[in-house]
Amino acid sequence: MVAGELVQEHLRADTGSPDNITVGQKAPEAPGGAAERCSLEPRPDEEEGEKRARSPEHDNEALPNESDAMLQTVEEVGVVAEAEEENGGKTVETRVYARRFAVLAVFSLYSLVNAFQWIQYSIITNVFTRYYGVTNDKVDWLSIVYMLAYVPLIFPATWLLDRTGLRLTALLGAGLNCAGAWLKCASVSPDRFPVTMTAQVVCSMAQVFILGLPSRIASVWFGPREVSTACATAVLGNQLGTAIGFLLPPVLIPYNPDEVELTGHNISIMFYGTATVSTGLFILTIIVIKNRPPRPPSQAQAVLPDCPSEDYSYRQSIINLINNKAFVLLLISYGILTGSFYSVSTLLNQMVTHCYQNHELNAGRIGLTLVVAGMVGSILCGLWLDHTKTYKMTTLVVYGLSFVGMVVFTFTLDLDNIYLVFVTAGVLGFFMTGYLPLGFEFGVEITYPESEATSSGLLNAFAQIFGIIFTLIQGKLTTDYNPLAGNLFLCAWIFLGVLLTALIKSELKRHNINMAADSNHLQALSTECPREKTNGVKMEPSISFSRETSL
Repeated sequence: MVAGELVQEHLRADTGSPDNITVGQKAPEAPGGAAERCSLEPRPDEEEGEKRARSPEHDNEALPNESDAMLQTVEEVGVVAEAEEENGGKTVETRVYARRFAVLAVFSLYSLVNAFQWIQYSIITNVFTRYYGVTNDKVDWLSIVYMLAYVPLIFPATWLLDRTGLRLTALLGAGLNCAGAWLKCASVSPDRFPVTMTAQVVCSMAQVFILGLPSRIASVWFGPREVSTACATAVLGNQLGTAIGFLLPPVLIPYNPDEVELTGHNISIMFYGTATVSTGLFILTIIVIKNRPPRPPSQAQAVLPDCPSEDYSYRQSIINLINNKAFVLLLISYGILTGSFYSVSTLLNQMVTHCYQNHELNAGRIGLTLVVAGMVGSILCGLWLDHTKTYKMTTLVVYGLSFVGMVVFTFTLDLDNIYLVFVTAGVLGFFMTGYLPLGFEFGVEITYPESEATSSGLLNAFAQIFGIIFTLIQGKLTTDYNPLAGNLFLCAWIFLGVLLTALIKSELKRHNINMAADSNHLQALSTECPREKTNGVKMEPSISFSRETSL
């Protein structure tokens, strides 16, 4: 359990008794030579003391009760804390705005459309191979290009997000998504497969400016009590798009091999509908999404500079992350589990049809069950994190249950019970997909104050790399042997991921900054180079970060 949460539980259990818990910051020495300690006991004159101007003689006064700030919601108060700076006694107010819900909704919707455009070809491969007169592997590349494009483009995309902010990156994501959708409308002809491939490449470029934004939007716009739920909701949009991509194309474009004109008409309806929705969302992105709110939503954001300082280095940020052993372990474990999910989703049709002949439609429904269950898992995991802040233990438990789910799915797939496959696939998707926002939020916690976009971008890049490798190897094993061999291969890797996750030493850096909202441990820097390479944020040595239990 998080050490900070033990403090909160003690305060909740005995709010009427004195509290001897002290903050581990050495105060300036008193005239007698003894150093005073900052107590967390509430002061009777707290309200009046906050109203009068701070003066040097007040620097050593006891701090207000920290649990009050943690238990109050941001919406009720409007301002949850003031971060006092050492130069001049300036204060920074924190506040959340109703606009944050519009920002989250618009992003989730155009992320949904992008995910829909990724899966809309592979779910009806036989239709497109017949219409364009190409082989299955060429249609498969319409989906693989999403993973291939992400790896080389994620670094310039995250650099752009760090340098210019949220708005330009969101506009590029929504704009490229819209452009690719309209280009697909021009590809509705049996001799224009290269056009539809080009359009899909454009959409895959849009994905690069989308997948790394959930944690940034959550951190910049949402308060500390809702940040994990917001991140899970942002990830949910992409998952919902995949679910709709499993469900809608087979309904809009039924397989009619002898009616090419009718098939072209149906494809045109799907493409034009997608383009229209994408255009509307691009316009909403221009209107709604801004870089950041007027006031920061949390103290973790308040102590960060509004824009990159002159000494900021994207290269140094990457080096800081690579030198963070906990984050490197998370990179590998996240890549293993998410890559396994990509592989299972891609090869699900082959696995189901190998064990159940003539069940192509049920294969699509099983895929839908996998994704929808994962959406539920994502939201529940986000709510749990916001309530408990147990990032390490929650991540480890969900990872372990994903391994159990994969083992059960592997050994029940060929029991000649299709309904059992629906259940086991739903359980597997619940934990596997529920892990996605956990990985994002855990990465932000252990790498703070590095950019959320950089950590999320690297996590997604490793997921794409492992996804490509696992898909190729599992597909080969499934073709040459059987689905059992391919699934056992994934089980072995997921078990390795469980062990790596258990080795992560969790430092809840962002959470501790929010808990220390009323202290003056931190200050934002815009020009001075910090002693520790934190790219513009000074982390005082007196702060000790609470850790969760590690195995």
